[in-house]
Amino acid sequence: MSKEPQPQHIVAEVKPPAPRLYGRQKGRPLRQRQQCLIDEALPRIRFPLRDAGSPASAFTVQPKQIWLEVGFGGGEHVVAQVAAYPAVGYIASEVFENGLCSLLSRLFPEGQEATAPLPPTLRVWDDDARLLLAQLPEASLDRLFLMFPDPWPKARHAKRRFVHPGNLSLVARVLKPGSEWRVASDDPTYQAWVEEVMENQNLFEIAEAVTIRPDDWPPTRYEAKAIKAGRQPFYWRFIRR
Repeated sequence: MSKEPQPQHIVAEVKPPAPRLYGRQKGRPLRQRQQCLIDEALPRIRFPLRDAGSPASAFTVQPKQIWLEVGFGGGEHVVAQVAAYPAVGYIASEVFENGLCSLLSRLFPEGQEATAPLPPTLRVWDDDARLLLAQLPEASLDRLFLMFPDPWPKARHAKRRFVHPGNLSLVARVLKPGSEWRVASDDPTYQAWVEEVMENQNLFEIAEAVTIRPDDWPPTRYEAKAIKAGRQPFYWRFIRR
């Protein structure tokens, strides 16, 4: 098991956030089915930037709340949350094509990429999540998720982390007072980083990480992989002040 991370005391010296949210956009060449999902299914379910000013209008049914997940990976968490909370409008953000295909393949049967009904309360954002956050109205989100992000473990890459002093005001602006930002990570460097960043801000209530996944947090493949490898995930809830 990984040792509990130690504070690095590097937040004060970190560079401003990178001009774009880093992450792999392409992996192995897409198979025919995957390319069809990108070409035919993704445009249908993509969250339109024109609706950012009134995000509820992007959904087929009027949602009672709006949630956003940044970097959904394989999409397991998205699918579970959408099924569990049918009254919530869910925006799932991811730039990695293979991750997008993983989620889309769960939603669109093969051969029906262009015709299958759209999930009424789910839309996908396939660009830098910060571009969308900048366009959403103030206090428009009821919950935000960051589940097992790329840790960017090297110090010179700290500017690429989504949990970053320069991004906190952007996140806080769109979250309603009392709303929740959930963060999970299995990487000791990122865990220490999150602890230090959040201890040096006043926008969110400081929460102590728990090491057992809460019951209402659906599991992901990244969590399972981390546990199998002997890494200890941390789970945080930060509440918007």
